[in-house]
Amino acid sequence: MRFFAACLIFFGVAASYAQAPQVPHKMHFAGMTLTIRDDARREIQKDVDALTQSPRYFNIKVERARTYFPTIERIFKEERLPDDFKYLVLQESALISDAVSVSNAVGFWQFKDFTAREVGLRVDDQIDERMNIVSASRGAARYLKTCNIYFNNWIYALQAYQMGAGGVQRSVGKEHLGARHMEITSATYWYVKKFLAHKVAFEPALQGDPQLKVTLVEIKRETTLKQLAEEMRVEPAVIREYNKWARGEKIPNDRVYVVVVPSGKLDPNFNVLMVAATPAPAKNPPVPAASERHQVEGLSVLYARPGETLDDLVERSGIGASRFFKFNDIDPTHRVREGVPYFLARKRKNASKVNVVADQTTSLWAISQREAVQLRKMRQWNPDVTDRVQTGDRIWLTAKRVGEAGTPWEESGEIRQLDSESTFNWGAPAGPGNQVATLADETRTNLGEADSAPVAAAQLPDEKLTESPGPDFHEVKASDTLYGIARQYGVTIKEIMDWNSKTDFNLAIGERLRVRKP
Repeated sequence: MRFFAACLIFFGVAASYAQAPQVPHKMHFAGMTLTIRDDARREIQKDVDALTQSPRYFNIKVERARTYFPTIERIFKEERLPDDFKYLVLQESALISDAVSVSNAVGFWQFKDFTAREVGLRVDDQIDERMNIVSASRGAARYLKTCNIYFNNWIYALQAYQMGAGGVQRSVGKEHLGARHMEITSATYWYVKKFLAHKVAFEPALQGDPQLKVTLVEIKRETTLKQLAEEMRVEPAVIREYNKWARGEKIPNDRVYVVVVPSGKLDPNFNVLMVAATPAPAKNPPVPAASERHQVEGLSVLYARPGETLDDLVERSGIGASRFFKFNDIDPTHRVREGVPYFLARKRKNASKVNVVADQTTSLWAISQREAVQLRKMRQWNPDVTDRVQTGDRIWLTAKRVGEAGTPWEESGEIRQLDSESTFNWGAPAGPGNQVATLADETRTNLGEADSAPVAAAQLPDEKLTESPGPDFHEVKASDTLYGIARQYGVTIKEIMDWNSKTDFNLAIGERLRVRKP
């Protein structure tokens, strides 16, 4: 009888772990109460199922979280950032220190180099603190707090991490500023729903001690990784593996650096990006290469076979997981879709046609695959379109948009989204028909999934720019942006806003701005 009861308990526990956590109707996040509507619950549940479908892939991320979350929690407590944001690091990088996105965002929290420097991180050929769990987590906390200054709403601060504060300001208005209760619907920004899926999936699984523990050692002197390994009686290769932020052998003494020293069970896959495999029918027999390659806009593609998993598709591509993800704007949690082309080379920045009109409800990613255009470019050209495209939506495939009168976009008087791959622009100039120059942001992309993936890269107003002499006031011209004005006068955006009692980023042509401290 005892044996029978024990079996029941065992199989009950096994069944509970086999079933993915269910998305509730209400959630608490960062002191806010979120009501999840049924349409959004179904979308979030699909992501939860995808995150948990591969026990091996899910468990290695759970182990990384158990190892690193105590450090992140301590830093967030010191920075007074809500603890719930720790799940964002799993969404951004799966806690892989040297993860690199398709837009060259790097590290645990997926910062671009200029954004990292704005939040106080050192990034050069010797040191890259984006790969340091302590420095990068503190930088992420500062960034998120700065975003929240504008909205007093942590959901919007979360959204701003991906699309920038200006993008959020344009898309959401002022309805929920300071809100403590929000509804999550199918219209809610995809990045927010993806985050909630990570919270639902991982929160129940984090109890227990980590197999791998880390000790954080502050280094205040100039030394080398080899010397540290000898002092701590750890293999030099192990020290290097867990401290990739030290790009060379030397650790300088310009600031205090934190070295991670691991102990316990060292899993060889702990720092490796893995592809999540899903149970599938027996593989189809090999097909000759000539018959499995197709062409879309002159680029080689593969189409998924029935029942084929992502790791099957990556293996069949022959180009490796990293390149496959990058070329197709996806990440390891992507659900393979039949009938959609998967590229074996980088997609184009512009399409041969100007735009398309959606003939069915679909996703922006699916259109980017069909038209062979990079997803991040399409997001720049369609800032008012969510990733869920509705029937009849006009989707622009090139920077040369056309106004209502048929004139090119640059001449139509519409507000423009600047296209820059190397710099972040706080504002885009207004055309003749608009007397306001509004904020324009470039997003940064994480591991690159169609339904997940980009990462925020806003310029934070914390650090002074190069000083330059000039007058006390500046008269705003049509081409001016807050960022450009700040650079011109060697001050920060925050200072300009404070000195002029500005509560938003809008600039009126002819407006006189104080650009020197009163």
